[in-house]
Amino acid sequence: MEPVSLYTKNYRVELSHADFKGNLKLSSLFTYFQDIAGLHSENLGMGRKVLYEQHKVIWVLVRIRVDIIKYPKWKDIITVETWPQEPGRVGFDRDFLVRDNEGNILIKAVSTWVVIDVESRRLRKTNLVYTGYPPVIEERAIDCKLGNLNSKGELEMAYKRTVRYSDIDINGHLNNAKYLDFIMDSFSLEEHKKINIKSIEISYSNEALPGETIIIYKDISEIHSNIIYMKGINEKDDLIFKAQIKIERR
Repeated sequence: MEPVSLYTKNYRVELSHADFKGNLKLSSLFTYFQDIAGLHSENLGMGRKVLYEQHKVIWVLVRIRVDIIKYPKWKDIITVETWPQEPGRVGFDRDFLVRDNEGNILIKAVSTWVVIDVESRRLRKTNLVYTGYPPVIEERAIDCKLGNLNSKGELEMAYKRTVRYSDIDINGHLNNAKYLDFIMDSFSLEEHKKINIKSIEISYSNEALPGETIIIYKDISEIHSNIIYMKGINEKDDLIFKAQIKIERR
């Protein structure tokens, strides 16, 4: 298959991909993003196999923002589109759109990915693996700058969770989609009945490894503006992730 500027794939929202409200779970959405990003990277000559075998590096998601206009429902067929921007020195930006079967945009997302050394886990520059793109689609899914996530008020512990077998992926660490389950589990079922997540931005700082316990903190000082700030740290006090969530009351 010739390299393409825009890669598309249809997904069916299966029962296991939906929550108790029948909405697509955010962790499932992130799994779709991870899947299609990997497929497009293969199409562009920078897939996981090539990166691992030729350069001993792997793809890692470091930042992402997702804005949800309308949640896909159980049994829906949706189309996910993705396209990359020209890479910077260490980051590869990639955008996503999710459409319904009539072409209406349901979800928008922008993200930044890096490549890290398999052994040292250190960042490598993009020019190590970048082989060029077809004509780049310069339009962005969301016009924003990622990464400026700072708590405005007091952080309070929500709960602790240990990284287990079902949480890790082929790279041996907590999968980026699983962070969404950790985050969503910090809300009670009663809270989930009253709210929907309309936007979420996450900055992944350090790997979370099997056996590590992640302590999840919340800052609800801006709840009047429907904004919740969260962060996760491990028991060594290493920052694992930061997140900012915008909610909609049902």
